[in-house]
Amino acid sequence: MTVDRLRQSPLGHLTDTPPASGRGYPHLGPAVTSERGVRLREVPFHAQLNLRLDPAGAAAARVGKALGAALPAQADTAVRAGDLQVLWLGPDEWLVVGPDGSGPTTERVLRAALADEPGSVVDVSANRTTLELTGPAARQVLEKGCSLDLHPRAFAPGRCAQTTVSKVNVVLHQLDEAPSYRLLVRGSFAQYLADWLLDAMEEYRHSPLPALP
Repeated sequence: MTVDRLRQSPLGHLTDTPPASGRGYPHLGPAVTSERGVRLREVPFHAQLNLRLDPAGAAAARVGKALGAALPAQADTAVRAGDLQVLWLGPDEWLVVGPDGSGPTTERVLRAALADEPGSVVDVSANRTTLELTGPAARQVLEKGCSLDLHPRAFAPGRCAQTTVSKVNVVLHQLDEAPSYRLLVRGSFAQYLADWLLDAMEEYRHSPLPALP
C-alpha cells in the first residue's frame, strides 16, 4: 500500500471518494445552487511553510525573486506566486501555501534565499487542513460567526486575516469575487467547524420567505 493511500485528512472519513488532484473532496452536504447558493468542501494536504525574516533585509528581496512575487508588505493581504499563495501573517511573518507535494521544493527554495540571515522556514503542512466555502451566500454564512467586516469594501479578493469563526482560530483567505473563501483550520477543530458551517448554510437550502405586505 502506498503512502498516499495511507494518508487521511481530518474530514476524509466523511466521503469514500478520494480528492481530485488540487481540487479537494466532493462538497460536504447537499449542494445549494440557487442565487442564494453556497457550497463547502475540504481541500486537504496543502503544503504550508511558515516564513519569518526581516522584511527590510536582503533575504526578503531574494525570497521575492525566487518565488516570482514580492512578499506582501501590506497587512492582511496575499499575493499569488505561480502555484503558490503567500499570505501576510505579521510584519515579519508569512504563510506560503502550495499544492500537495510542493512542500519540500518550496522549503529548499526559501532556505536557499534566506541563506545565513536571521529567520526561519518551518513546514507546518500537518498543522492545518483547508475548508473552501464558495457561492453567492458564502459571505453571509461566515458573517454568522466571524466578527470581521467581510463586506467587499473591507475584505475583497486577495485579502487574508487571522481571525475566529464560531470561536475557532482560522486563517481566512478570500480567493475571488464568487465569493470563494479558504479557511485554514487546525485538524482537531476541522470537524466542529465543518459541522457549524453546514448548519449555518441550512437556511440557504430553502427559498427566502416572502416579503410582508
